[in-house]
Amino acid sequence: MELNQKLQKLQEILKELDSAVVAFSGGVDSTFLLKVAHDVLGENVIAVTATSSTYPERELKEAIKYAKEFKVRHEIIESEELDIDGFAKNPTNRCYYCKHELFSKLREVAKQNNIKYVLDGSNYDDIGDFRPGMEAAKELKVISPLKEAKLTKEDIRMLSKNMNVPTWDKPAFACLSSRFPYGQEITAEKLKMVELAEQFLLDMGFKQVRVRHHGEIARIEVSRNEREKFFEADIMDTIGAEFKKIGFTYVTLDILGYRTGSMNEVLK
Repeated sequence: MELNQKLQKLQEILKELDSAVVAFSGGVDSTFLLKVAHDVLGENVIAVTATSSTYPERELKEAIKYAKEFKVRHEIIESEELDIDGFAKNPTNRCYYCKHELFSKLREVAKQNNIKYVLDGSNYDDIGDFRPGMEAAKELKVISPLKEAKLTKEDIRMLSKNMNVPTWDKPAFACLSSRFPYGQEITAEKLKMVELAEQFLLDMGFKQVRVRHHGEIARIEVSRNEREKFFEADIMDTIGAEFKKIGFTYVTLDILGYRTGSMNEVLK
């Protein structure tokens, strides 16, 4: 019952807005938000996806696919983070620069369409994590309905499954810039290395994947139950050879496996 109450609360929040632009990445949270927003507000919803070198092509293709399935108006804009002054230096508040740029552009889309509100997919779990981007959202008056309705990631997955939203079991994803230690310069070439390396692992059948870029070293994170796959010599040889082609000198496996925000561990 609590889950249904949270969903009802979300629907009430959205209904009061009358119309909205949704920051739509095609991930678990924003896809669920877009589906519910469209159910409540109909044609008064616009999904906006921003392309950049930190956003893999596979994610863009999925976002386009989902928007078509929902029959939602979908606009694709460019928001190249590497052009933002200070972003490429990768400070600890890197996400602030990114989100400020993104939300500013989404506010412009909203203004052009006489829409008052911009929504993002932040959920209730995000409150406890290091999220500089939330400060940008606050400054630009972006609304986070999932967070307001106290919907956690688990809640969103459960409701998505119940509502046949295709992303209910999609692995968590964060922009590719999160693969670099703070202070290490981010370049288009390095981002492409990470994208190619992660895509290779996904094509091999791994589900939850991160390739952290530590200069010459690639540090692979996979879900805890997938780590044992690496103890087959042929698989290790295949991955090692491919990563060297991509540009890494050394290839390592993080024995602790995938965990959200592992690059933030140095801040604790």
